[in-house]
Amino acid sequence: MPGPRKLDPSSSPRALLGAELRHRREEAGLSQSDLGAPLFLSGSFVGQLESGVRRMQMDQAEKFDEILGADGFFVRNCAAQKESKYPEHFAEAAEAEARAETIREYAPQLIPGLLQTEAYARAVFRGGLPTATDRAIDELVATRLERAQLLTDPTVPVFWMVLDESVLRRKVGGPEAMAEVLRHITRLARQHRIIAQVLPFSEGAHMALEGSIKLMSFPDAPPLAYLQGLGTGQLQDDPATVRRYELTYDLLVASAISPAASLALIESVAEEYDHETQQF
Repeated sequence: MPGPRKLDPSSSPRALLGAELRHRREEAGLSQSDLGAPLFLSGSFVGQLESGVRRMQMDQAEKFDEILGADGFFVRNCAAQKESKYPEHFAEAAEAEARAETIREYAPQLIPGLLQTEAYARAVFRGGLPTATDRAIDELVATRLERAQLLTDPTVPVFWMVLDESVLRRKVGGPEAMAEVLRHITRLARQHRIIAQVLPFSEGAHMALEGSIKLMSFPDAPPLAYLQGLGTGQLQDDPATVRRYELTYDLLVASAISPAASLALIESVAEEYDHETQQF
């Protein structure tokens, strides 16, 4: 089994903290579970801190300094972490997403952020923030499109999504924006960059009726699940909880139509939007 990935301590404060935490813990002869126990943190959470998947909080830094005799190292460098450009409830999930080896996502209402086009993203933000200034919306759209650059790598992360059929039918931004974003998805699928499936209305009730699921796996840290609601988000690392969401996702995949049939459906709906646009 390969060992943990080597972090470049100069790449970011978080990488520096993770590399130093691993070094000092091993030097002290502690397991990840041993170090996490006084902070009521799981061993897997400590592993995610060491691999740079999770962001260290100040109260954790203070305790690590105390346990490992680090003379304030973790507190000083924890303060150096840059503020995230993402909302607080999504910041850690976005950082984890950027380091993920695989991302599996069920989208019940909206096309996932990593696949949104500018017009679609603008409509999403304007709909959610009707009184925001145009400048604020521009900044949000730019951040989302920057995040989508994650898929410019030809192989990593592996991205597999299940779209509820309602995502295809909800006219976010109007028919032109919908045709554009759906063709963007089909282009990525035909380039074998993503796997896309559609969960049809005909399937009726299923295990994820109440919300979205994002599952992320890493080469050197335990997997995570992220659940998002209206202005809220939860990053889950408890192994039993993550396994339960993995089972939910597997059942969604089993209920969805095949990738080939899904691609044909998405293209067909895009054509319907094209025809609608031409009528105006």
